[in-house]
Amino acid sequence: MGVSNNITALLNFLALLCSIPIIGAGIWLASKADNECVHYFRWPVVVIGVLILLVSLAGFVGAYWNRQGLLAFYLFCMAVLIVILLVLLVFAFVVTRPDGSYDVAGRGYKEYRLDGFSSWLRNQVTNSANWNKIRTCLANSNVCSKLTQDYSTADQFFAAHISPLQSGCCKPPTLCQYGYVSPTMWINPVTPATDPDCYMWSNDQSQLCYGCNSCKAGLLGNLRQEWRKANVILIVAVVALVWVYLIACSAFKNAQTEDLFQRYKQGWA
Repeated sequence: MGVSNNITALLNFLALLCSIPIIGAGIWLASKADNECVHYFRWPVVVIGVLILLVSLAGFVGAYWNRQGLLAFYLFCMAVLIVILLVLLVFAFVVTRPDGSYDVAGRGYKEYRLDGFSSWLRNQVTNSANWNKIRTCLANSNVCSKLTQDYSTADQFFAAHISPLQSGCCKPPTLCQYGYVSPTMWINPVTPATDPDCYMWSNDQSQLCYGCNSCKAGLLGNLRQEWRKANVILIVAVVALVWVYLIACSAFKNAQTEDLFQRYKQGWA
């Protein structure tokens, strides 16, 4: 195997290693309670990561056994996958840029406004067909039940940094002025605020605020938070992949030159 093929094989192995954090980020996203309920956000990163792994493996095999056709296939497919990953990254940054959170006086957590998020993200989650399924999924999860295990007093709960999803779905909005009993049990105020969410709250543990706009906003807040964390890993992986790919292209050209030179020498001999 020529020097250029050795380099290409090593680079493909590095590309294969780059796919691991991408797959890991995708699995981390898919494991979150909100992504379990919003199915179409669960697997795109995992699928891209697995494809990069398989293409890198094909490139490694092609370089190690000097299969030029397989190497050309690797270079084409990897270019396509890098472009797709870049598009996904840019799109994720654009749709998660608006932040619907706002601070609440005397609370460790934030609350969320639905109109503070991008219209595309809102439309994917909050239309009635999708939300009815998501609402049922959230009600069957342990997102809210965990709060009663973690916090026993009002002071502990009000100082807690709970997730956007828990802030929006597991309690009534602070402006409704409900009285605290437990994280998921509240006493109705004498004169509730005019916000529609104040009338949607229920102490029924299967209902809570799953029908509230604050719950939809909390879900979007969770999605935004998680995708922006995952984007950091994806950016590092993409930069490494682009660097590896450019060097692999150069090594591939050098390998072809080496092959032509060897054939010329054999023909001349």
